[in-house]
Amino acid sequence: MSRSLRHGALAATALVFSIAALSACSAGNDAQTLQVRPDNAATAVDSIKIQNLNIITQPEPDAEGPAVIAATLFNDGAKPETVEKIALPGTGTTVELKAAKGKGPLVVPAGGRVIIGGKNNASAVIEDGRRAGTNGDVQTVAFTFSETGDIELGAAIVPATSFFEKFGPSALPSAEPKATPSGSASETPGSASETPGESGSPSATPSGSATPSDDAAAEH
Repeated sequence: MSRSLRHGALAATALVFSIAALSACSAGNDAQTLQVRPDNAATAVDSIKIQNLNIITQPEPDAEGPAVIAATLFNDGAKPETVEKIALPGTGTTVELKAAKGKGPLVVPAGGRVIIGGKNNASAVIEDGRRAGTNGDVQTVAFTFSETGDIELGAAIVPATSFFEKFGPSALPSAEPKATPSGSASETPGSASETPGESGSPSATPSGSATPSDDAAAEH
């Protein structure tokens, strides 16, 4: 094969590889776009890492109700770290912390992590969500750890929509009451209360009897 033909073959081969690489990148980018997550605040101080930090408000901008803080806390140290407090400096509001099971302090185990926000996870609730700030703004969040001390970083304020919906506040504004269908059973004073069963028919539950409570559900 002549030198010019060899050069032409090499150039054609390189072009094929370039097109294939570009096609693969395009497909990869499209696939990633389907699962893209917004940029979230993150920092690391000593053995503590804070990632995916957001303040998540009610889905509607004019809705009353709590807001929540969502974050993932990592502890690379040899000792467990207790989250003693989370605050929003300058807002005058408080943040109520609860462990995943609702009891005891919020502890990040040595070599482990804790997720704040979302179902069955630890929670950090701001009762007056409006005082957390305005959607689109950045609010400073201050964490106080038992060993590392204070860590502050800015968190984006976002509504509980789209990706953040499952990490948003569990307490949402009450919906409008629905009309009671005609012919449905109604309670009579002094009679047993009626609770719909699985089949749709009411099952009588004597008043004053113990009723098991639902498990409390713990995302931003």
